[in-house]
Amino acid sequence: MPDTFLITIVFIALTTLVAAFVKGKSKDRCLVDFSGDLVNLEMADGKVVWGRLNVESTGLELLYKEKHHDEDGHDEYSYMLYKSEFARILAFVRYHEQLSEEGKKERQQEIERTYHPGFFRRLKRKIRNFFSTVRDSILEVVNLFIGQAKRITLAQGVLTSQDKYVSQMKEKIVGLSATAYEPLLEKNIGRKVVLELIRGDKTIEYVGVLKDYTQEFIEVLDIAYKKDVNQKSKRADFVVPRSLGIIRHLAE
Repeated sequence: MPDTFLITIVFIALTTLVAAFVKGKSKDRCLVDFSGDLVNLEMADGKVVWGRLNVESTGLELLYKEKHHDEDGHDEYSYMLYKSEFARILAFVRYHEQLSEEGKKERQQEIERTYHPGFFRRLKRKIRNFFSTVRDSILEVVNLFIGQAKRITLAQGVLTSQDKYVSQMKEKIVGLSATAYEPLLEKNIGRKVVLELIRGDKTIEYVGVLKDYTQEFIEVLDIAYKKDVNQKSKRADFVVPRSLGIIRHLAE
């Protein structure tokens, strides 16, 4: 068996294993920021679930403060939403008044760090963004190895018949970068911005501090939030899907 073929197969196998392991451990940073806090999960269909957020790589769970007696006659203690269902999410809302005193202090410290990031915080973001911008190059290397392997008689039949799994492997590698680096957002981290949120057939604007973003979500702190025009607004923090929320303006 040619050495090139063996090296290629080993490379593909190791890459797949590493990608699967890292992806299995990864959690969305914006959601992790709210982990352990009481949050309102608002769904696109109008449903609202309230509980203490626990984030896993495959989804999330909201733990109820008190058991909920369902109309079918059983008691429920939590609500689980799987990653495949994230398209149903409208927003995560963390009201300041629902935070503990310790939680309020931690949140205020986080706002200060967002406004005035230290050296190591800036360095961490630069390193993360560097790896995000090179993911296309990683994919090109994988394609190069696979292309070389397919030109080898012994590998051609194997890889051609396994195109489906090779494609899945490449998708896992691309998925390792959960930041989806966006220069327009990156340079405005820590600044006041206007977030446009699509809520049904309306687009509503919220002003707050851009804390972070990932491939799936945007996190904005310290907004005046209300679901309905007739409600009194409350100070809250916000995590919304990037498919529904967009940073449109800088603000004062």
